[in-house]
Amino acid sequence: MAKQDFYKLLDVSKSATADEIKKAYRRLAMKFHPDRNPDNPEAEHRFKECKEAYEVLTDAQKRAVYDQYGHAGLEGGRGGGFSAGEAFGDIFGEMFGDIFTGGQRGGRSQVFRGADLRYELELDLEQAVFGTETEIQIPSLAECKTCHGSGAAKGSTPKTCDTCNGQGQVRVQQSIFTIQQPCPRCKGRGKIISNPCDTCFGQGRVRQEKTLPVAVPAGVDTGDRIRLNGEGEAGRNGGPAGDLYVEIRVREHAIFEREGSHLSCEVPISFTTAALGGSVEVPTLNGEVVLKIPSETQSGRVFRVREKGVKPVRGGAAGDLFCRVVIETPVSLSGEQKELLKEFEASLQEGAGAHKPREQSFFEGVKKFFTGATD
Repeated sequence: MAKQDFYKLLDVSKSATADEIKKAYRRLAMKFHPDRNPDNPEAEHRFKECKEAYEVLTDAQKRAVYDQYGHAGLEGGRGGGFSAGEAFGDIFGEMFGDIFTGGQRGGRSQVFRGADLRYELELDLEQAVFGTETEIQIPSLAECKTCHGSGAAKGSTPKTCDTCNGQGQVRVQQSIFTIQQPCPRCKGRGKIISNPCDTCFGQGRVRQEKTLPVAVPAGVDTGDRIRLNGEGEAGRNGGPAGDLYVEIRVREHAIFEREGSHLSCEVPISFTTAALGGSVEVPTLNGEVVLKIPSETQSGRVFRVREKGVKPVRGGAAGDLFCRVVIETPVSLSGEQKELLKEFEASLQEGAGAHKPREQSFFEGVKKFFTGATD
């Protein structure tokens, strides 16, 4: 009997994608599978044809040959060849990967990667900006040194599980599906421990606290993470260890606030310096710098000191330092000082607002607001 066109068999176009072909095959496989059509040779034949078409059209090399030469180009190659005894679970394992196989292929006992761990490391601003080296202590699950992770006591060895024959998995038939699950007796190990280790009680891992060095690069900020490969919890059944993520949190600083690569601070200046001008020494993380204050500086004015911020951990130019000046009101004045200030204030009134333009403008605006006056 002449073979049918593979595209027609699966009811897809010649330009169909691999996902479209897989979807079409899945629908037909469910319809014609022998388990759903017992004693129906025609359904079994259709199933074999569909499977052969699926295997060819999802293989890029075979599909190219088929598109050019048809069935003749595939002669001598591997056909579909599905036998009635082939497990339905194997077909769907091919199509759905690990969904029906418990995360394992090839009948191996289950191997589990260790869990990742998280550690919060608090740093001073200076440590974060310039980098530092420190040590941390973390509790974790490590491989038992007594039994070397086997879980068995010295002088004994785990025995092969007779339920799963050492595979770590068993097949469970549910309706038309065959699902692979961890063995309920050995919990996926594939081995039975009759004489457990006295140190880890058969678990193969023990909880311990370990000390690790951490090199903190310069420029880190709150929320940055440093990964220490393989320093998480030990894996099970020979699986790899997880990783440790050290998350940075920078403490508040007494003087500076940080925003990305920039720093900011408040600089108190005297009334005289603000009025007449002058200079003040401003702290930075690299020492003090002199900040020039021009005359008639108002409170709240911000001055920029370039490249006195933070050099980012991922590279780039250093940020800036922003200094916000705050005029400090004198306190604990003597009687003589108070009289001098009163005389000074009286002298300012003679200037008809020329010396205090912001104050005059404010009160004129208030007056207009309440009287409804317009210009």
